[in-house]
Amino acid sequence: MAINPAQFHLVNVADTCSVWNILSSATLHAAAKRAGCSFCITDVVRYELLVKPRSKPNPSDTELQKRLCIEQALGGFPSHSCSMADLSLVSALEQRKKLGKGELSSIAFAMRIRQAVITDDLKAAKLARASGHDLTQTTPHLLAWLDFNGALTNVEKQDVLTQHIALNGSLAEHLARAIEMAGQCKANASGSGATAPLATKPPAL
Repeated sequence: MAINPAQFHLVNVADTCSVWNILSSATLHAAAKRAGCSFCITDVVRYELLVKPRSKPNPSDTELQKRLCIEQALGGFPSHSCSMADLSLVSALEQRKKLGKGELSSIAFAMRIRQAVITDDLKAAKLARASGHDLTQTTPHLLAWLDFNGALTNVEKQDVLTQHIALNGSLAEHLARAIEMAGQCKANASGSGATAPLATKPPAL
């Protein structure tokens, strides 16, 4: 998915995989919060993250669950119930693409409240856009935007990659590309003298 490092929507409904990817790096998560980003989840996603039994739980899962519980206790990643309209939309979306309920509920809820959905599932992102929801973002996009706007030092950017890999994250290559893309965009913006906006302003709910 093509991304624009100069723009990022601040209010996000996060699906299961993106929650783990954001929380996999304390440096990335802290920078996102400092930059004014907020993330919420549906009750379906919360169930998948914290309640759903795992056949072979591993230390990485346990650590990420711990981080999510701490963050929710502090008011982050609040969970929201899906309305009947959301569930109807989930059912309709399910007919078009075989995805998990977490991804589908995130898309439906984001569409209803007219905010961004952040997902690192390619099929989910394609479905969201095909359904007319252009506010579709990814964790690498978040990293690129933070880097473009100088929210991370060179050391912190490396920390993001190291921390993500340490918790068995699968996006390291994409995150590295996002950093490279942000660097190219910064060079282009500097050469043209253009000033890019920090983020797209979220519409009123």
